[in-house]
Amino acid sequence: MVLGLVAVLAVDYVFNLRSTIVFLAFRDSRQPLEVRLGGSGSWKPVSALTVAEMDRALVRRDEDSGITWRTLVLRREARTWGQRVAGFLVRETVNVIEINPANYQFQTSFKDGFALTTAKERLATERAAFAITANFRDPAGKPLGLVVHEGTQRNPTFPAWTGYFFVKAGKPWFGPKSLFEETPGVLQEASQGYPSLMKNHTVFSYVDLPSTRYFDGNRVTYRALAGMKQNGNIVFILSGTGGVMNVSEVTALAQRLNVQHATLLDGGRALQYSLKLHGAARHFTAFNTLIDFGSEMLELQRSPVYIVARPTAVAPAGPSTATAP
Repeated sequence: MVLGLVAVLAVDYVFNLRSTIVFLAFRDSRQPLEVRLGGSGSWKPVSALTVAEMDRALVRRDEDSGITWRTLVLRREARTWGQRVAGFLVRETVNVIEINPANYQFQTSFKDGFALTTAKERLATERAAFAITANFRDPAGKPLGLVVHEGTQRNPTFPAWTGYFFVKAGKPWFGPKSLFEETPGVLQEASQGYPSLMKNHTVFSYVDLPSTRYFDGNRVTYRALAGMKQNGNIVFILSGTGGVMNVSEVTALAQRLNVQHATLLDGGRALQYSLKLHGAARHFTAFNTLIDFGSEMLELQRSPVYIVARPTAVAPAGPSTATAP
């Protein structure tokens, strides 16, 4: 029994087993995503939430120097025995991380030659408070889309991608290509994602369209939304343990958090992010980032480019972490 428990814990550590169980059980579900409301313990579909109800549903976990970490508890109606087991074993969560950019410098982060790396490594190397996967990658592991670091373009634009992270005149932005093009200022940092989701609080119509070869809109999977509020604060809405969503659902959460502009970052099994508050680091990985089993099914999930937020009082990392590839 002891050996069996150790084996389960080891598999959970490498593959995020509990979260994977929820993903596998609900990936084909068409039941609406519901949020647990604070106090009453009742549940309400994301699409029917008011802004005030969203505020009550958020559970404050920690706060430090301009970063606030809150969580939402979610569920879908279980229709199969596998879904019932998953719902019993796992409390499904979404993490909402809000960062005041007055206290943090946002930038892209990567290794020489865009060698694959992890959010945990980027957090430590950059002495950052937050790190998250940015660009999608091709089968060889190279980034798809624009990468700019310290004013120098490191990777070319990918024409089909519509979402952008960028820094101009020291201010970070997340949103569509049109926002990237019309915002004045010298470009300092950038990465490209897909798809963009909203501009000036208006959700793009394709968000609710069925999935296509290049757009997995109604697929339930791990999601990473990055956006900004009108006051300039940066908001990340991120799948936590079991917190899988489709594009419409994560966008609806952003609407009720008064996000003004937003885009998706790389999600699915590739999603990973790290957060450090009060000196304690927490790491989320959707799947295996540790061991190369030489199997496509168990493929090591590492990414070439990350976005980090480093306290402005911390000096930049050495040039070896982000030299031209």
